[in-house]
Amino acid sequence: MIKYAVKYLKNVFYPLKGVNDDITIENDSLVLVRTEKGEEVLKAFLVNSEIAQLFEKSPKTPEPFEFIRVMTQEDMMIYEDLKKEEVTSFFKCKELVQKHNLVMNLVQCRITFDRRKISFYYTAPERVDFRELLKDLTQVFKRMRIDLRHIGVRDESSIMDGCGICGKPFCCSSCLRKFESINVKLAKDQGMPITPSKISGTCGRLLCCLTYEYSNYIEAAKGMPPVGSTVMTPSGLGKVCFIQFLNNTVAVKFEDGKIKEFTKEEIEMVDADVNVDIDVNRINNYSAADDEKVDAKQLKQLEDDRNSSTGNV
Repeated sequence: MIKYAVKYLKNVFYPLKGVNDDITIENDSLVLVRTEKGEEVLKAFLVNSEIAQLFEKSPKTPEPFEFIRVMTQEDMMIYEDLKKEEVTSFFKCKELVQKHNLVMNLVQCRITFDRRKISFYYTAPERVDFRELLKDLTQVFKRMRIDLRHIGVRDESSIMDGCGICGKPFCCSSCLRKFESINVKLAKDQGMPITPSKISGTCGRLLCCLTYEYSNYIEAAKGMPPVGSTVMTPSGLGKVCFIQFLNNTVAVKFEDGKIKEFTKEEIEMVDADVNVDIDVNRINNYSAADDEKVDAKQLKQLEDDRNSSTGNV
């Protein structure tokens, strides 16, 4: 039965194989494993029996990584030196990128523990011809296989880590395994302010969490009258000015300017006209502060999923 696993790329857990019974691995401890890239240092986790059974039955369980050893004190010293070398290598590569005037943003450098492979991750709006750059890199980093990987802006956030506007770690670097396609309609349907600072993440794209509760809003919206429609209420005719989907209530504005809330069972849509002014466009598209203008072009950029996630991490 699977006893240990490590978290690797895209927040996927990989079982560990080759761990003898006489070896005990503490939860959250660093171990040396062999991946497709070479020897890498990863954090190990204990797998409880129920999860182990699911692991073994699931056809989607990744191929196990080979366990080499628990990181020793000597290994940790090498690992610290390796991290410093990654920083130095990053800036060396950045200098060469500037030398060749390439339109690419270097994101991170990683070196395998056995120093056989060095990977440079970068973002770029278009395809980059880095053949000359690669020639220079082979002269600088000898006896190491060089890997230049084009990643998307969402991938960049996932490997750099950080905290979102909610104050919690980025979903892409903590729990998400797959990026969903997101559009502004999701925010509109949930009554969110349609302004870039409120609905976009550090990556410059729409927040991944916009999809989390969307199905609940769609279910709650069934039977609700649209904003701006005329309804009959226990207090008379009025127009719907706002909807609280999750509270199952509708705010209705009357001719005297007063606003009252009713449940959807208390109101009924009618084909009538009442003298009530409702700015439907403002309510539906712009409920944010007046000092932040809504730019249609900017909103379109937030929806742009081209190369936002490449799977090359």
